[in-house]
Amino acid sequence: MAGLFADTTPLRTRDFRRLWLAGIPTVIGANLTIFAVPVQLYALTQNSAYVGLSGIFALVPLVVFGLWGGALADHMDRRVLLIIASCGLAVASVLLWVQAALALNNVWVVLCLLSVQQAFFAINQPTRSAAIPRILPSDQLPAANSLNMTVMQFGAIVGPLLAGIMLRWVDLSTLYLIDAITCVAPILATVRLAPIPPSNGEVGSSGWGFGAVLDGFRYLAGNTVVLMSFVVDLIAMILGMPRALFPQMAHESFGGPVEGGTTMALLASAIAVGAVAGGVFSGWLPRVQRQGLAVVAAILVWGVAMIGFGVASGLAGGAAGLMLWIALVFLAVGGAADMVSSAFRNTILQQAASDDVRGRLQGVFTVVVAGGPRLADAVHGAAAAAVGTTIAAAGGGGLVVVGVMVAAVLAPAFVRYRVNRPGPGRPDDDEV
Repeated sequence: MAGLFADTTPLRTRDFRRLWLAGIPTVIGANLTIFAVPVQLYALTQNSAYVGLSGIFALVPLVVFGLWGGALADHMDRRVLLIIASCGLAVASVLLWVQAALALNNVWVVLCLLSVQQAFFAINQPTRSAAIPRILPSDQLPAANSLNMTVMQFGAIVGPLLAGIMLRWVDLSTLYLIDAITCVAPILATVRLAPIPPSNGEVGSSGWGFGAVLDGFRYLAGNTVVLMSFVVDLIAMILGMPRALFPQMAHESFGGPVEGGTTMALLASAIAVGAVAGGVFSGWLPRVQRQGLAVVAAILVWGVAMIGFGVASGLAGGAAGLMLWIALVFLAVGGAADMVSSAFRNTILQQAASDDVRGRLQGVFTVVVAGGPRLADAVHGAAAAAVGTTIAAAGGGGLVVVGVMVAAVLAPAFVRYRVNRPGPGRPDDDEV
């Protein structure tokens, strides 16, 4: 039974432990903002299309600054870049608080500030991920990625639930303010890290412009396994992430108030509940060698779970209370599957890429992981306006199942990808 629980060996390394502990309050604060933005947009417009539009306003800076931030992470000291990005996130959160506190009630101000925040996030995330393999040995990366995912999803549980409870006594501006305050933690933790210069010791040798970004894509195009890890995640997220529908579903399907409240909080946190459960019982992950097959299986489970979620919301009717809990179970199952998929995909990337291009590939990873759901917001928002939330959610899950099966057939090398664990007298080698 002990082997089922999360492997905490990476926490013995001081720098990783500092980043991990600082992430606990940070992800809670960030999820207060993630909760507040769609709730504010829906309260101002009562239209899911505007909630979906936030996906476009977040996606553009995620793509541009995610790719450029990855190039910067290969070009300069990653510790310095983390400090800059963390400070930028803090400023963006302060500005979101100001607009809410002044009751500007302007949809476009909210959307533009969201874009600024996502730009700094897009620089921070690939830099942080690219730094982890410099802090830990390769055999600890699956456990480290699982621990990081568990913290992120823990914040995705506590943040929305805390927001739903707090909104009974405070307004949305307080949620933004708390997020700004929690941004101090990663700044302090990053300042105490050891320097993480480029691996060859020459700052600036790898370049940081458009050419460097293209070099990263050329490297990616030549590695089928890493490339397919991005493709299958895009299939799962763009077609199967229904979060833009949560405000409308909470109100229309399950009888919650239009301004959010407990029902919205439960929907927003359910995927994270499953992911945390998956992280707590992730002790088996480091023993899996067929990592590509594990990713495909996890995404299939995700797609089936989203079908169940959509159907449950459509059957709510007079049994809204019961169907809400059934819908939450499906979301939780999907969250556990997504945690497994993400941990393996990140491990594949960190182990397969050399350090001099790792930042750029992590930039692509950030664009895919964070940008996919943002694009899904726009797709699902438009689909809900056209065919309703039930068909948008359940149909998206069905497309995920079909899409990932087609991808597995077209790229068998990804399904066959195997990591050979080191044994006595045997080097640590990967087979692609």
